[in-house]
Amino acid sequence: MSPRSASANEELRRRSRERLLQATVELVDERGYEATTLADIACRAGSARGLISYYFPGKRQLLQSAVHRLMHRSLQAGLERGDEPVGRDAGRELLARAIDAVLGLARDFPTLMRTHMAGILTAEGFIQCPEQQRLAYLLRETMVRYGSADPDADYQMLRALLMGSVVAALIPGVPMPLPRLRAELFQRYGLDWDMGVPPGEEPPGGTSADRSP
Repeated sequence: MSPRSASANEELRRRSRERLLQATVELVDERGYEATTLADIACRAGSARGLISYYFPGKRQLLQSAVHRLMHRSLQAGLERGDEPVGRDAGRELLARAIDAVLGLARDFPTLMRTHMAGILTAEGFIQCPEQQRLAYLLRETMVRYGSADPDADYQMLRALLMGSVVAALIPGVPMPLPRLRAELFQRYGLDWDMGVPPGEEPPGGTSADRSP
């Protein structure tokens, strides 16, 4: 049997890493962070335990990469939902889709996202990884399409506002309603309530944004 090519080996490594990231998302969402071990993740992924250390320094870094992967995949799916928006409101529609995609993660994966945000606020901080870079690229490109004159700065503000909204939605005991958080973000960016994926109810206060960027 001839040895595998370098490209074949690279593809195998990519798939192995992807399985570990997916297994982490599934298990932490099911069991919580403390109850999920690296051995559990390796078993769910069908990988050797030692392979995790080859890709990631530790469990916290693995979790952040896994959540960033989930976020950029959800964001990509949200941006590509339905028809490609055209016309003068295309950029506003894409931003609305992006906001709804990220807020939707707080609704659909509360345990996972709460754990992720808590980890970012600890000493480990914000970890740079390929998944985070892909997420950053998609958010920045959304701001470009929106018409931002300074997409680098505006992307960072959007990221901060989205992270703050997710935290606010997941505070135990005193969560902010997602429709209210959505309304605040839509008003800030001049987005109409029926853009993106509206939650099927009137905006809080019965108002909608009508500004253009």
